Amino acid sequence: MTKFLKASRTRFPKPCVLTKSSCTLVPLAIPLYFRQTKKVVHRPFSFTSKTSLFLSKRYSRDISFVVQAESDNGDAGSEWQQKLMDREFKVEQVTAEVKETVQMLLPKILEDARNNSSSLGNNDTVTLSPDLSSRVRGALRQLSVGLVERDAEVRLLLLATLCGEHLLLIGPPGTAKSELSRRLGTICEGEYFERLLTRFSVPEELFGPLSMKGLEEDRYERQTTGYLPQATVAFIDEIFKANSAILNALLAILNERVFDNGNQRYEVPLVCLVGASNELPESEELDALYDRFLFRREVSQVSGAGLGELLSLAGQIGTVDEWSYDEALEDSQEDRISVQEMREVLTSALQTTLVPSDIIELLTDLRTFLQESCEPPIYVSDRRLIKIVTMLRVMAYTNGRRAVNVYDCLMLQHTMWQRPEEADIIQSWVLERAAQDKGTDQVSYLLSGVFRRACHAQKDDGPDMDACLALKKETEQLREVLVQQLIELEESKDGAIPILRDHLWLSKSDIKRTSQTLAPMLKKARLSLERLLDDALTLEVALEKGPEPYMLALLLPEYWKPFIRNGPIKEVAPLGIQQAP
Repeated sequence: MTKFLKASRTRFPKPCVLTKSSCTLVPLAIPLYFRQTKKVVHRPFSFTSKTSLFLSKRYSRDISFVVQAESDNGDAGSEWQQKLMDREFKVEQVTAEVKETVQMLLPKILEDARNNSSSLGNNDTVTLSPDLSSRVRGALRQLSVGLVERDAEVRLLLLATLCGEHLLLIGPPGTAKSELSRRLGTICEGEYFERLLTRFSVPEELFGPLSMKGLEEDRYERQTTGYLPQATVAFIDEIFKANSAILNALLAILNERVFDNGNQRYEVPLVCLVGASNELPESEELDALYDRFLFRREVSQVSGAGLGELLSLAGQIGTVDEWSYDEALEDSQEDRISVQEMREVLTSALQTTLVPSDIIELLTDLRTFLQESCEPPIYVSDRRLIKIVTMLRVMAYTNGRRAVNVYDCLMLQHTMWQRPEEADIIQSWVLERAAQDKGTDQVSYLLSGVFRRACHAQKDDGPDMDACLALKKETEQLREVLVQQLIELEESKDGAIPILRDHLWLSKSDIKRTSQTLAPMLKKARLSLERLLDDALTLEVALEKGPEPYMLALLLPEYWKPFIRNGPIKEVAPLGIQQAP
């Protein structure tokens, strides 16, 4: 005898079979074993007086149950119930063993991840020449002596020089823009050139006067000695006041490193040009010049917190008001870097470093975000992106690494903005990317797929062990991925990030802000990884024992519920669910 009852918060004293579920099930609504009938494989449920099935009131009207009357033979019914109880006891016993095994293995895996994090990347390093490395650090000290709150500008200046790129400093007068470039002239071997432009400046001020002797011989040439075409380091103040007569030649020098003198084209030795301006370019004809500066930095006044230190240094030797070019040139002899050495650094960086695919993806996503999601859009040219990749490789090489990492990308805040206020948008985006869940969404999706297939790895007489062992190997691979991600994340535990602390090109303020911002994000990512690792290890141990769906539901209820709720009816029907007539 069979009859239909509407589901509600009810106690069922007799065995029953779940026949329809359109929306929801709770962990208590789980099968025990298969019983083959002519058409449908049913999974009986055993409910005693102490067992209740709790269903959401919202969905209770959509769920019906078939209550099967006991057999007329009382002894047969008792024997059937005893089998159910024995099977349930066995499943619960195996479930307890799985949990105990996981509790024993998981702490050891986490401890190994913490220990291995200290040696992460030891085989992925490059060794810089000790002499060159010490001179780079010495140059940073020499450039920053006597300056207050100019750590970021100093590092950008030297990095731009090693990359063979140019730096644009935007800010009000009196913020040490020209001071920085003059100091760079003492570090780099070669000629130093400096000029202030006005709206009435003529090409002769930058490129040299016309040669009188050349004119007598019908040659239109300039005397370039002591001018920009002969300089290694140059500083041009108010650079956006350059007129069209200057722009064409200046663009060729900045990008192609060539200068057309008469009917001859010559290569110029320029390594780095520092441009300064009190304002951003306003006319479209200056856009090309603006794009030539890979590095851009807004220079502000010294903050109130640092003003006391600045005033206490007033009048001391080595500070801005008492700085001497000749004395600095003499003091920096040991830290001077030749043009040839700079080119060797760039060449070695391009030959020995790699840009991982995740960094390429980061750059692609960032440009898409800036150009499609920001208002107004932030344009990033293809040429700029190529130069950015070169910059990242130089950063990795000078930090002793063979591969670029996500923390190198924090420097993108100085290379991709069109207006100074956009730098914070870029930095925040990179920080969020650096602290994301390290691909946990993908691993969680794959783990859910293994769980679903494990529920179907059944035969008429019990679990399919061959299928379970194959799934166990897949789960082991997912566990290894999670462990590797956890090892990488352990490098930044509690916000103390060694790779940031020892980074050559990140300023102290950038490191402090990054550590403070990443600490809560990384803690959340670490907890997510540990939870997934626990789930993967639980599934791996369970598959080794050949689990039934009932045991998987007890062990991993957070995977069972969406599997039953959202799974196709054809997949969940063999587990005891069929559409009611």
